[in-house]
Amino acid sequence: MASEGGEKPDVGSNGQVGAAAVVKKLPKGVWVVPLLRVVAFLATLAATIVMGINKETKTIVVAVIGSTPISATLTAKFQHTPAFVFFVIANAIASFHNLLMLAVEYFGNKFDFKGLRLLLIPILDMMIVALVSGGAGGAVFMGELGRNGNSHARWNKICDKFESFCDHGAGAFIACYIGLLLLMIINVISILNLRNHLKYSPTNYSALP
Repeated sequence: MASEGGEKPDVGSNGQVGAAAVVKKLPKGVWVVPLLRVVAFLATLAATIVMGINKETKTIVVAVIGSTPISATLTAKFQHTPAFVFFVIANAIASFHNLLMLAVEYFGNKFDFKGLRLLLIPILDMMIVALVSGGAGGAVFMGELGRNGNSHARWNKICDKFESFCDHGAGAFIACYIGLLLLMIINVISILNLRNHLKYSPTNYSALP
């Protein structure tokens, strides 16, 4: 008998809930997570590419001898700052992670083993959130230092000389934080899906209303 009027759902001879009752309890909108992953992938990929090709060369006056200016050609590249290198690596890993998770979510049902997929995905998502947030935090700190300098430490700003480099870096930061926000949302949804899976598992039919 179906679970209507407060009655328990059908239970088979092996003590499992009827499939129809479980399906009704599964979370709706399963397309939301793949869509968010695609957008997060595009955001972190954009951050990786923009920062990875970020480069500006300018000729500036570095000294004046008498009335003769001494010029030098300088190049600003992301490789010159370890925080920016870590930023690129973190976002590249996040992009690969989202591609891998899309493949797992698409093909995972065929190879899933006792819900291991639902347990593994939130763990990996949390690791990627920590990685990207660390990379973004360090890179933004260095970006702020480059834009405003630090008068107490006598560190001069460089963004007044390399405007394009700093503007492209700011764009990469924005894309990264969009991807990070989406990854956090995905992580919450994944945890809720795992909770629902455990709550409404066929072996846990007593938890169904």
